[in-house]
Amino acid sequence: MSDPINPFAIAQQQLGEAAELLHLEPAIHELLRWPLRELHVTLPVKMDDGSTQIFHGFRVQYNDARGPTKGGIRFHPEETVDTVRALAAWMTWKCAVVDIPLGGAKGGVICNPKSMSRGELERLSRAYIRQVGRILGLEKDVPAPDVYTDSQIMAWMADEYAFLKGHNEFGVITGKPLALGGSVGRGDATARGGIICVREAAGVLGLELQGATAAIQGYGNAGSFAHKLGSEILGLKVVAVTDSRGGIHAPEGLDFAKVAAHKAKGGTVVGFPGAKPITNEAVLELEVDVLFPSALENVITGSNAGRVRAKIVAELANGPTTPDADRILFDAGTYVIPDFLCNAGGVTVSYFEMVQNAYDYYWDEELVHTRLDAKMTRAFHNVHKAAQEHKVHNRLAAYLVAVSRVAEAVRLRGWA
Repeated sequence: MSDPINPFAIAQQQLGEAAELLHLEPAIHELLRWPLRELHVTLPVKMDDGSTQIFHGFRVQYNDARGPTKGGIRFHPEETVDTVRALAAWMTWKCAVVDIPLGGAKGGVICNPKSMSRGELERLSRAYIRQVGRILGLEKDVPAPDVYTDSQIMAWMADEYAFLKGHNEFGVITGKPLALGGSVGRGDATARGGIICVREAAGVLGLELQGATAAIQGYGNAGSFAHKLGSEILGLKVVAVTDSRGGIHAPEGLDFAKVAAHKAKGGTVVGFPGAKPITNEAVLELEVDVLFPSALENVITGSNAGRVRAKIVAELANGPTTPDADRILFDAGTYVIPDFLCNAGGVTVSYFEMVQNAYDYYWDEELVHTRLDAKMTRAFHNVHKAAQEHKVHNRLAAYLVAVSRVAEAVRLRGWA
């Protein structure tokens, strides 16, 4: 691997380990190492000051052997096509590991949404769909929100797609507002799926979660809801949280409502009254029962994995742990719930949204939660069982489950 922090190289390396254990046919392995197709687009957008700015974006459709591709759209100033490729690969395995009939995709635009007005974001969102819409569709590829995109951006994109097609096709975009065919339970679904996995992991480990300590790196959608639901559902005591500007640490515990209100007011958790400051690096090394890496990729590496002291690492972020760190954590007895299992609640409820859109009948929140719980619980135990049988770490076990399912679809289609 030429660049150890290239996320796509990491995704390919992880696949290679699974392919070897599965004795995967060379042609299938080679097919699964690469996206089936990708589109690079250039987007001219009129800015508020009258100038035109040129943005670059991507849509990667990694594999659709099991069904239409599915995956979020990210707006990020440091977006790269290799990151998008890796995330599209992980979406393929994510859909397979929770056994929903979809493949993996991902999109991205290189931009700084924090410096853009609402009008500029709308024009960028619509420009992206005008270029990428030709390869989207309910039976082709269904986008969703991701880093720095939200339900409003999905609403603009769904509207632009409807304009291009000449009719509403709400199911082609998920993570929409409820008024445009969104699903109840989607907002906290990523974190809720991770909380279900932590509950099941504690069960197999014999760990009592009521009053157990937790730390969260990243306080966006997934991290903040992990704080809320971890406290409410599991009784976790969250002692530290961080965001992009820094973090706060309080051994006696942090109240979710007060931290959320502080962040809403000032845009950061930093400076929360009564808490000590902590860095994004130090929060990973706290002695806690559960650690939630919920920010960006490659934060637990070979250089710091030996200092991670959590009993359970629940990866709500995509790709937060590098392969060399996986081995260190496994040897230390740390129980890692890998990203494409732990954070699969989001795509699972997005799939539920597609189903509800397809037959124009909408479920109540209790039914969404019940069906999500069933999917996540079954997926967790399939992965745990594979890890025990093959005596491998959980990420490799998740790959074994997911890749075997995608490979079977490839064989049946006669692709290799």
